[in-house]
Order: sequence, then C-alpha cells, then structure tokens
Amino acid sequence: MVDIAHRVGIRAPLQQVYKALASQDGVAGWWTRDVSQAGGVLQLRFNAGGAEIGAMRLKILQQLPDQRVLWEVLAGPEEWLGTTIRFELKQEADYSIVIFSHEGWQQRVEFLHHCSTKWAVFLLSLKALLETGHGQPSPDDIKIDNWN
Repeated sequence: MVDIAHRVGIRAPLQQVYKALASQDGVAGWWTRDVSQAGGVLQLRFNAGGAEIGAMRLKILQQLPDQRVLWEVLAGPEEWLGTTIRFELKQEADYSIVIFSHEGWQQRVEFLHHCSTKWAVFLLSLKALLETGHGQPSPDDIKIDNWN
C-alpha cells in the first residue's frame, strides 16, 4: 500500500478549518465548486472547458469537530476506489495544522504522482480560502499537466 501525505499550516482558527473540510459549502470553496451532499455521501464533479473531466462519491466516515475528517472513496478514478482521505487537525500557536493523507493506494503508479501534486494544489487552495477569503477550487485550480 502507498499513501499520499502532506502537512500545511493555516493562519486561521481551528473551527474555521474544520468547517471548510466538513461542510458542503466549505469543500466548494477550496476543492470543487460542483459538490453536493446527501445521506452522508459527498458527490463531487470536476469540469474543464465546460466538460466534465471527473466525478467521485465519498462516504463521510468520521467528522470529529476541530480534530478529524475522514472519507472513503466509493466511486471515482479506479486507483482511488476503496482508499481513504484523512484530515487530522491540531492547533500550534496561531496556526491550525492540517495533516493530510490519502491512504491505501494499491501501487505507486504515475497517477499517484499527479494526485499528490493536485492534493498539494488543493490544500494550498484551502489555505488561501481561510487566510484570504478566496480559494481556487476546480475549475479555477492551478493546472499542472497536459490533461484536460
């Protein structure tokens, strides 16, 4: 098994960071604008140039206020199926620390490298959202490759 892991410090109250991770509106502010939630499942769609380039469904496994958000991937890219996405939160002085991991990849494939970089892009979007009020969710995210 292979995991993606990142750490980011955000100069914002822990409660605001948690809300951005644990609510539909929060996720729409940093990851993708096209997000809905029903029955403990997040549905996300990603678009580029007016066309859908990806979609996924995430089961909300755990939401511990100001501590943790944990999702399981139910549908999406084949490599993501059955993986978990974890956000561990803690306070250090004026910073909220997000310890992120995308856990359970079956093997180290090129798509894992792409996703690791994209997770960094979206975690920086989360940081920007909370520190400046403006994130860069899809479709306004930073493009990193020659894919649509």
